[in-house]
This record gives sequence, structure tokens and C-alpha cells, in this order.
Amino acid sequence: MGRRQRDHQAPARHYFRLPQILPSCYNIAMKINTHKVGLTEIFLTFAKIGLTGFGGGMAIVALVERICVREKEWITSEEFLHGLAFGQILGPFSLNVCTFTGHHLRGIRGGIIAAVGFILPSFLLVSLLSWIYFTYNKLPELQAALKGTNPVIIGLIVVVAFDMGRKQIKGSNGALMALVAFAASVFLKFNAAWILLGAAFWSLCSGYFRRRFT
Repeated sequence: MGRRQRDHQAPARHYFRLPQILPSCYNIAMKINTHKVGLTEIFLTFAKIGLTGFGGGMAIVALVERICVREKEWITSEEFLHGLAFGQILGPFSLNVCTFTGHHLRGIRGGIIAAVGFILPSFLLVSLLSWIYFTYNKLPELQAALKGTNPVIIGLIVVVAFDMGRKQIKGSNGALMALVAFAASVFLKFNAAWILLGAAFWSLCSGYFRRRFT
């Protein structure tokens, strides 16, 4: 009886064996969708952006878009816009876009390396420029040089906005959303997070009505 009972129960161990732990979908997606870019290259690229970028958040975003999307083709224009949208919600979006791109390339390590590479030269350069400014801010030459950079920064922002808009604004619905977002930001002074949430809600409702009534 004991032997028969043991023989009957033995196969149950096979049928109730715990499944083998598989890699998460996130890690699989990272291996499939990303280029194998070295961490040193990521650091040097974003250090160059942090060193040469000038003019605030959108000017930095324009530089990141030109280098990472158009020149190196590390990330697509659509993915870059998604990172920019996340960055608008979470705070300093220029840093967030750099972190997003590094994370897209090499995961958490890539995001940290990109953030450090972007911040380090900016921190050192701003510290130096702050000392120069507060020491020599009365010089007319320095004031004229700073004022002369403003039109260049505006031009960079307009160029990247036009380029991304030309690629991503498709159809009357996209154009209407862009105009409403522009009006809400410029004239009504809405926070960017509320505008993005409103756009997401609008898109969900539009998709629901298209599936339901077409």
C-alpha cells in the first residue's frame, strides 16, 4: 500500500513543477529594439551636448534631436517625442530627454550615464560663467554678447519645432490638437502637464468614437 501510494504520487511532482523563470518582456524589448551603443560613447555624446548646448530647455532639446535622431539615428523621431512628453510632465525636460534616450539605448545604466554626461560639463561651465558674469557683468561687451545670442536660440527652437511638426502632425485632427495646445499654452498659460493629459484624453475619446461609429 505504501509503495503503491508513493508510485501514484511521484508523477505529481512532475506535473506541479514550478515553471522556469523567463526574462521579462521589458528586457526582451530592450534587446530587440535598441542598438548596442557603448556606455563611453553615450557619455561622450551627452557630455558634448552639455558642453555645447546653450539657451535653455528647448534649445538643448533641439540639439539632442539633431544629434541622436538625425545624425546617429539612435532613436526614432516618434520615440523622441514620447520622451519629450514624459519630460514635460516630470520636470526639467532637457535632462529628462537625455535620460530617456540613454535608457532607451542601454537601460538604467545608459540613462544614468547620459544624465551624468549631460550635467557634468554644464555644471562646470555654468560655474565658470557665473563667476565671470558676476565679476564682469558691467562690461558693455559682455552684455552685448549675451543679447546677441537670443535670436539664435529662438531660431533653433523654431527649426526643431517645424521639423518635428512636419513629421508628426498628420491630418486635420493632429493640426487642431496642435493649435489648441499652442493657444492653451500661450494665451491661457496652462501648465504643460495639463495640456498633455488633455491631449491624451482627446486621443482616447477620438479613438473610441472612431471604433464605435465607423
